[in-house]
Amino acid sequence: MTTKAILVLVAMSVLGAGVANATDDYNTATGLTAAGAPLGLHGVDPVAFIRLGNRIDGSAVYTAVHDGVAYYFSSEANKQAFEKAPSGHLPQFGGFCTFGVSVAKKFDGDPRFAAVENGKLYVFLNEEIFTAFQKDRAGTIAKAGKNWRKIDHVEARSL
Repeated sequence: MTTKAILVLVAMSVLGAGVANATDDYNTATGLTAAGAPLGLHGVDPVAFIRLGNRIDGSAVYTAVHDGVAYYFSSEANKQAFEKAPSGHLPQFGGFCTFGVSVAKKFDGDPRFAAVENGKLYVFLNEEIFTAFQKDRAGTIAKAGKNWRKIDHVEARSL
């Protein structure tokens, strides 16, 4: 194997490690978007969701990549709002199910089952878990916040 081939393999493994880390910290779809990053929040526009409290699908036409994850938006204005202040528009707990994080697990967060609390977006695995969340919103969010600090960078499969 040539030195050039070895360098290419090393570069690919380093770049691949970056994508793997993003998927450990963020709930993303498998595969890559045209932007070269995995898709977050199932393609739902996080800015519209937080501002309107309702799920609106984004479009690949309006894509922004943050921390190795691609997000779709329903308009150029929403994309620009996200790019100016991404942390104010990201789903909490990396887009993983808030209840799952409250029990130290990383389950898929499905934006069909979501809540906006104090300007923050929380997503849930399914309707049953979302309904259970309704009984103790503040408690679930508080538990998830404590656990997230412990599991944020931990691979979902190892939890």
